[in-house]
Amino acid sequence: MYNQQQAAIANRPERKPRQALTVKVDNSDNERPGNEHIRELLRTFGLRTSLIRLKVIDALHMADRSGRSIGVRGVHSQLEQLDVPLSFLSVREVLKRLCVEGVISMGNDKCYSLNPEARSILEQSCPR
Repeated sequence: MYNQQQAAIANRPERKPRQALTVKVDNSDNERPGNEHIRELLRTFGLRTSLIRLKVIDALHMADRSGRSIGVRGVHSQLEQLDVPLSFLSVREVLKRLCVEGVISMGNDKCYSLNPEARSILEQSCPR
C-alpha cells in the first residue's frame, strides 16, 4: 500500500544541520518564555512558529517525558482538557506536517513520538 507520508519523507532533501541560533528574548513583551524551547526546535527544522504547532509539540513532549507516544485523538483530547480550541482535523494536519518535516514520526500503531534530534533539542533547552 502506498504511504504518502513515508514517500514524502524519503523524497525530501537532506537537511544540513544549522548552528544553534542565539536569540535574545525580551520577555516583557508578548513573548512567552515557557515556549522558547519549542520555538528553537521549530527554527532548527525551518518551520514557522504557530500556536497550534507549539501546543501539539508540547503535548507530544509531555507524552515523551512520561515514556509514551500518543495518537491524534490523544493529542486532541489533551488539548481540549487545556481548553485549547483546536479542531481534530487541524491537529491531524499539524501532526502530518511535523511528520513530513522530520520533527516527529508515526509508528505502526498510528501513534506519534518525537524524533531523536527533536527530543535532544527540547531536552537541551527545556526548563524542567
